[in-house]
Amino acid sequence: MRAAPIASLAMVLAGCSSGGVAQEPRAANLTDSTFGGKLWTPPGFTVTEFARVPRARFMALGPDGAVYVSQPREGVVTRLVDADGDGKAESQSVAISRLDRPHGLAFRDGWLYVANTGAVVRVRLDARGKAMGAPEQVARYSDGGGHWTRSVIFGPDGGMYVSIGSSCNLCVEKSPDRAAVMRYDADGGNGRVYARGLRNAVGLAVHPATREIWVTQHERDNLRPDHEDLPFEEINILEDGGDYGWPYCHGDRVPNPEYGDQSRCDRTIAPAFRMQAHSAPLGITFLDKATRLPAEYRGDALVAFHGSWNRDVPTGAKVVRLRIENGKPVSIEDFVAGWQDRDGDRWGRPVDVLVHADGSVLISDDQRGAIYRVTR
Repeated sequence: MRAAPIASLAMVLAGCSSGGVAQEPRAANLTDSTFGGKLWTPPGFTVTEFARVPRARFMALGPDGAVYVSQPREGVVTRLVDADGDGKAESQSVAISRLDRPHGLAFRDGWLYVANTGAVVRVRLDARGKAMGAPEQVARYSDGGGHWTRSVIFGPDGGMYVSIGSSCNLCVEKSPDRAAVMRYDADGGNGRVYARGLRNAVGLAVHPATREIWVTQHERDNLRPDHEDLPFEEINILEDGGDYGWPYCHGDRVPNPEYGDQSRCDRTIAPAFRMQAHSAPLGITFLDKATRLPAEYRGDALVAFHGSWNRDVPTGAKVVRLRIENGKPVSIEDFVAGWQDRDGDRWGRPVDVLVHADGSVLISDDQRGAIYRVTR
């Protein structure tokens, strides 16, 4: 079944579990214009500019309350401080430089961990948020190929989890750490594949109640006969040792025609939730600490859609609310949209979402080079 085209921007996506059918979320719930009339939100929300950061990618909240943001092309991590609490960062400084396409960031036991494209490194920061010495490499993994971004989080067991995308659109990888989430000790030791068959799991987050690791998953391109609306993008909930299908399968254990191996697909784990194909979901954050949002949002999550590159009618370039019931995703709806006009032209592309120390939500945008702040 073909998903509804993005030009239909009025209906909320619902019922899109692994047994449902994904459709493009439409924006009937978005009624209020904000950010100079360029963006749309549900009633009562406001979007303002928190900072301008060229090619801003992933963010992390430091123990000092500062926001740290990766800039892969510049090879730096930048520190942002809103000292007077007015919702705008007055201070901006480089925390770490001379990195190799840094992307994911995580704090643990006084260290800032940075997922470079070929290794996780860590540094200690001084009182001004500056690196104290050269970064220490703690875990080396495969680099090169088609997906260069790496993301890092710490799980409830204290382990370090790193997502490493595939080297290709569709192939059998030679290195077991590709198209996988790896688990390491905090010092980089005892590395092993935690979950595999994940073509490009960019966003990682720990559910605050179930303590499970959730990932946003980019599925394959060029699937005949409907490459524009198949296969669906995914939310996957990771299991230790789990196989999520790629490259042999997509969706709910559907064999890719290049392999045609149903018996192998039957042994894989179906996605927890499916979303419009080619939306390019990146950052995900749970909203349990988002006190500047209504209480009804606290059990849900936000996902940043970077947007498609290979659809005749572009999709994505927005932030969606992922509704959760009993620890499982059940539907999505638009939360902030407007970076893309009806013709598919974009003036911005959301990348990551973060709950700030003051309970507001921050959204990074690598096309405009900005971080936005959302409050009710």
